[in-house]
Amino acid sequence: MIVVPLGVASATPTAVRHLPSVALWREGSVFLFDCGENAQMRMLQAGIKRSKIEAIFITHFDIDHYSGLLGLLATLQLQRRDKPLTITGPKGIKDFVEWNLKFADIQPSYEIKFHEIKEDIESDVVHDTEEYYVEARPLKHTRFCVGYRFQEKDKPGKVDANKAEKMGISKDAQFKELKAGNDVTLDDGTVVKSSDIVGHPRPGDSFAYVTDTEYTPNAVKLAMNTNILYHEATFGKDLEDKAGETGHSSTADAARVATEAQTKLLVIGHFSARYTNAHDLLKEAREGFYPAWLANELRPIFTDPMHERGIITPKVEINELDKKSGGKNYKGRKNHKKSSKKNFRSRKGSGSGRGRSSSNNRSSSNSNRSSGGSKSDSYKRKTYGSSTYSANIKDKKEDSDSDSHRKITPRSSYDDFDRF
Repeated sequence: MIVVPLGVASATPTAVRHLPSVALWREGSVFLFDCGENAQMRMLQAGIKRSKIEAIFITHFDIDHYSGLLGLLATLQLQRRDKPLTITGPKGIKDFVEWNLKFADIQPSYEIKFHEIKEDIESDVVHDTEEYYVEARPLKHTRFCVGYRFQEKDKPGKVDANKAEKMGISKDAQFKELKAGNDVTLDDGTVVKSSDIVGHPRPGDSFAYVTDTEYTPNAVKLAMNTNILYHEATFGKDLEDKAGETGHSSTADAARVATEAQTKLLVIGHFSARYTNAHDLLKEAREGFYPAWLANELRPIFTDPMHERGIITPKVEINELDKKSGGKNYKGRKNHKKSSKKNFRSRKGSGSGRGRSSSNNRSSSNSNRSSGGSKSDSYKRKTYGSSTYSANIKDKKEDSDSDSHRKITPRSSYDDFDRF
């Protein structure tokens, strides 16, 4: 089971965060939890095929959580999808999808199955197969909202092949019966019990998706003993009052749910745009629960890293959540200008004159370096933008001593300037 955050923003996208959506990969099938604007593009960038989507689960009707749904359905139509697609959400999701498809004159070539969740439920198994099921429970938001739990059913225990052979088990059909928990009768009448050959059942992996909610016991029930809990942390501890007013969770709320549910890993997401450095939120969450991770868009989270690593490979550079990504110096164009001296090297041979850029000045700077030069002349330029992009800019030491003019590097699509 692999969990891939596609969008970790809350309410509005930023230059480096997209609207809420999380993809879950299992045995070649994909399950989408929420479908914010640009979700299908993020799937492509994450290396996940849209044709592999089996079901989509919408939590509620705040538009940032379903604004990418119609575009995705239209793309599946253009791809000539022929297998059914299940869409689950609060009551009204069927009317919304069908009206918009009719308005756009789109007649899907595939069947769309709807499962609508009523507001008076305590719990609802919205998707059930032989190997897994998905459970929904109401959360505590300003409007009806549900959380989801994806649970693999227990797997059969391992068969002791040596012991089975000694007891006369040799046929594949007999092994299958034993793994299914059934006793097997041999030709001579001997009964071989399944409990003697097969070990204890292995619990299946589980994932809980809890977002847009205040603290509620239902969140704990969804997350109980999960391998991965994806929980919103829209606000920090300093804005707990605002979290309560808007029906959201703080970092402390997320840590509380993870602690009470005894989850193995807490992943926080759904960050307010006011937090340019999500590591501040992570630090607060870790004060209440550990291990806790940040949801980093397109970065896979594995339940079994030894066997799952490499299955999903992002097609673009991943924006790292480090000091350069959303740090204190990147809160918009104004602050960027204030720190321009710090982030850009001075012109060669600029001296005290800022506007000099002629070749004569460059040649004079060369002569200055040969005679020792000033401190600003030898200052080495610092890179900017996301760290993954900056890592590709070879800022070697010899460049500062080179007479050749440095080419202007274009700004990355994953830059840190919130211009929108």
